Amino acid sequence: MRTPRRTAVRRGSRTAVAAGTAWAVAAAGAVALSFGLAGSASAGEFLVNGGFETGALAPWSCTGGTGSVVTGQSHGGGYALAGAASASDNAQCTQTVAVQPSTAYTLSAYVKGAYVYLGVNGGTSTWTPSTGGGYQKLSVSFTTAAGQTSATVYTHGWYGQGTYYADDVSLDGPGAPTNPPTSQPPTSQPPTSQPPTSQPPTSQPPTTQPPTSQPPTSQPPGGGLPTHALVGYLHASFANGAGYTRMADVPASWDVINLSFGEPTSVTSGDIRFNRCSVAECPSVESDADFKAAIAAKQAQGKKVLISIGGQNGQVQLTTTAARDAFVSSVSAIIDKWGLNGLDIDFEGHSLSLNTGDTDFKNPTTPVIVNLISALKTLKARYGQNFVLTMAPETFFVQLGYQYYGSGPWGGQDPRAGAYLPVIHALRGDLTLLHVQDYNSGSIMGLDNQYHSMGGADFHVAMTDMLLTGFPVAGNTANVFPPLAPSQVAIGMPATTNAGNGYVAPAEVDKALDCLTKAAGCGGYLPRSGARPDLRGLMTWSINWDQFGGKEFSRNFDSYFG
Repeated sequence: MRTPRRTAVRRGSRTAVAAGTAWAVAAAGAVALSFGLAGSASAGEFLVNGGFETGALAPWSCTGGTGSVVTGQSHGGGYALAGAASASDNAQCTQTVAVQPSTAYTLSAYVKGAYVYLGVNGGTSTWTPSTGGGYQKLSVSFTTAAGQTSATVYTHGWYGQGTYYADDVSLDGPGAPTNPPTSQPPTSQPPTSQPPTSQPPTSQPPTTQPPTSQPPTSQPPGGGLPTHALVGYLHASFANGAGYTRMADVPASWDVINLSFGEPTSVTSGDIRFNRCSVAECPSVESDADFKAAIAAKQAQGKKVLISIGGQNGQVQLTTTAARDAFVSSVSAIIDKWGLNGLDIDFEGHSLSLNTGDTDFKNPTTPVIVNLISALKTLKARYGQNFVLTMAPETFFVQLGYQYYGSGPWGGQDPRAGAYLPVIHALRGDLTLLHVQDYNSGSIMGLDNQYHSMGGADFHVAMTDMLLTGFPVAGNTANVFPPLAPSQVAIGMPATTNAGNGYVAPAEVDKALDCLTKAAGCGGYLPRSGARPDLRGLMTWSINWDQFGGKEFSRNFDSYFG
């Protein structure tokens, strides 16, 4: 169905709804509360106000104002913690303290309610069964890693299960705390969906110590792009509120022009077709001959013109090797017909997902993932080193992988979570540019273990820093997604308020660029990757919307990189 794409918001109208549902499912069973531990030399208690006998939460913090200290529900003493879990918040409460490396600790608590969790951030956890009843004691033991100086433990309820209670929370280990504990409350989280039926998924958020940046040793493909490039999508096969822009009228500001879109004849056929906008839909459309001549003229100016596959409506699932081969053949035919420089993969919606049990992004087994990787490597080999390969995934398929990957240990997460990671990783030696769509996105946890939302520079800084620094997938520090080279990374933004949710004004764009390329003027998020002046640039949806908006986006890019 093509109608949604004719509306003002491409990649937003239908995708935003799907993504919202995906956020709910992916988060359902994987979000945990944070609080920490400390250790020194002889047995001691490391949590402050574990019995809540001060009558107040501090130093505990709970998400969304869901936590309170109440009377009449205590296990011991006069007070207890009440966490008001709802359909959209599991009522996490947090406390953070320091720990000693390679040291054993035991965390315990008395809890009351259905599916009440107690656990260690990035480690072990336990929970009560679905039956309610009185207080039950939960206990987990863990040993800190070598070099670890902080740890995070948590307790929370379950979505839609109502209020839970916790009391007499204790962290026991050698020695007494050497540093006073501090509270680090997380920000808002994406909504969740269904409560568990038998065994709820364990909470495995990322550790508090993200990996440091280790740039690739081999030189990534440059694709003949300028040091700082501006990438834009051109509505070539349809019309919407932005209007049709002829290829010859695309301003010189655009270094990479992505023809939108090539779409499959059916979801699983692999047979991609690029149909130019009709005269009936786009009255000002040029002839095929003029279109091809304009492409050649842009290329003579050093511009790269690609075919973008997918988009909001173009679901592509290469479930078989026959579909893989059809993809290679049909995409090659499009590239050859129009004399294009390469290919952009803009798979959205349900194109990519991970089968249950496919947990290692470095060695994927899911056919739609394996076949796509094979197809792209074949195309790269066919056209050689000058072939430009770019990808434009949504944050759900990339950065969300820091917390959740695939369906998770209990099969309760959205299998699309982090599903682009194996494709990016397998193609990192062939990938010219990755420009994640930092728009139409839910809140995402950054390497600071805080949730970041669209609307300001910090979101772009946090999301980009994850690509430049790397991150443990699903919180597993033994399974780290390595960083990309800065020259392989561009930031995806909407060109105007009409183009997609998450628009930011030029001043915020410049603030994000200052922080990432100069380590200057940073706001609440400080990038772990440091100053990366060779960050490739910006991507936007779309050239048409930028034209519609008076070229605000492209003019600002030209002004910044001058």
